[in-house]
Amino acid sequence: MSELVAKASMDRRLAEIITPIIEGLGYELVRVRFMGGKTPTVQIMAEKPEGGIEVDDCAAISTAVSVHLDVEDPIEDAFTLEVSSPGIDRPLTRLKDFETFEGYEAKLETTDLIDGRKRFKGVLAGVEGNEVLVNVDEGTIGLNFDWLSDAKLVLTDDLIREMLRQRKAAGVLNEDEFDEIETEEVAKED
Repeated sequence: MSELVAKASMDRRLAEIITPIIEGLGYELVRVRFMGGKTPTVQIMAEKPEGGIEVDDCAAISTAVSVHLDVEDPIEDAFTLEVSSPGIDRPLTRLKDFETFEGYEAKLETTDLIDGRKRFKGVLAGVEGNEVLVNVDEGTIGLNFDWLSDAKLVLTDDLIREMLRQRKAAGVLNEDEFDEIETEEVAKED
């Protein structure tokens, strides 16, 4: 399992428990994070194999995972369980994510220095074998997927438009359900 999905040892333990549950429900685990504090939180990001997830899906995952975490009891104290979609400016945690979002801007960070730097920002150019291709100012570079410590899409107008288009095409977003927004021009006084 990629460290982008589950970084710390507790994250990996949680992923071992919840991945079969999530997959059994027909979803994929995008990321899991355990965050300590006064009230520890287990944060799960999941989606359907073809992408996207709705509130009812999150509720179903939450219910199923909660039961298993109670039985397995990997966390001693009470904790909060959060299940959500990866969002528009989502983390890129699986090699397939870099193919799916080819053509969109992303920020990537490596564990070690690569040619004197750890942070890269550019347009995703797909995948070759185990390398993520990114168009940066200097040209197209390949970063081994295993070198990555963090990667996420950059929120752009193009990305928002594409996500809205996909939701419309999937029948999830129906513009008829929204009220018309009325705007009024305001005269500027000099």
